[in-house]
Amino acid sequence: MAWTHNTRAASIIYMQDGFRGGPITDPKRLAHVQEQLENVVEAHHGMGERRSVRLLAPAPGQQTHTERRLHQLMYANIDYEPCQGCNGGGAAHRNNCTKIHVFIESCEEKGYSVVNVRSRDRPKLLFDTLCALTDMQYVVFHAAVSSKGTMADQEYFIRQEDGCPLETDNERHRLTQSLIAAIERRITHGLRLDIRSDNRMGLLSDLTRALRENGLSISSAEIGANGDRAVGSFYVTDASGYEANPQAIEQVKKEIGGSIVAVNKSPGWTPKTSKSPSVASISRTSSGRSINEDKPRFSLGSLFWSQLEKLSNNFSSIRS
Repeated sequence: MAWTHNTRAASIIYMQDGFRGGPITDPKRLAHVQEQLENVVEAHHGMGERRSVRLLAPAPGQQTHTERRLHQLMYANIDYEPCQGCNGGGAAHRNNCTKIHVFIESCEEKGYSVVNVRSRDRPKLLFDTLCALTDMQYVVFHAAVSSKGTMADQEYFIRQEDGCPLETDNERHRLTQSLIAAIERRITHGLRLDIRSDNRMGLLSDLTRALRENGLSISSAEIGANGDRAVGSFYVTDASGYEANPQAIEQVKKEIGGSIVAVNKSPGWTPKTSKSPSVASISRTSSGRSINEDKPRFSLGSLFWSQLEKLSNNFSSIRS
């Protein structure tokens, strides 16, 4: 499973020994695999950018909750920093604004901070919000959650682990950013491709190569093995975040074989439209300075998946 958000990417990949099956137990081979993964990740990062690769054997009797772990990885990667809250007061609500609103107030007589979140309703919204609060080590004492139509309202009475409410504007701003990021991470962008195929060694490599060579970038993905069949979904755009070219989708279908079904665009996603082959875009350096570019901006997702093919041999079922 892989998520991309705010130019950052996180993924969890379950690997098996491609020849013997089962986990890789040879320490030297494990070290070699981790070294190769680190080389791939490092190849597309500038100096000082945050990145990490960890190879872990599953603990006996325990199973990683994939989505919970992805939240932790993205939070540790500080993907929340570009997020800004909508703090326009009640007018935005009266105008049926569908953006994510976060309001944090103090309840001095009870010693709580009151967090109100308003956003589009969707599956696992409550789970994602609580992941953010837990990662930031806040304790929830009371909560109220409701939904009406397409919108959801969440209210939390929280304290820090030491029993104190939020005391500074920086703390409130960081919590606002983190809540928005947690809700945005799961929002899918692009056209969904449902894939059904016979499972074999190198299938994931072939899939990602075909997508890359046809100019498609993956914004999120979930794929695994179900018996002898590989089953999964990819959300794809073109390399600059525009709507995927139907001809590219058809070409991928021909190259991969099996069953690939293009489903409608993800809910709530409005694709950018391009009027010319060259699109001027704005990106920021690590110092925050804006620079103009006269070529399409390639997403981190496209860079990540373009190299993943070199390392993929086989995969087992992915469960959350």
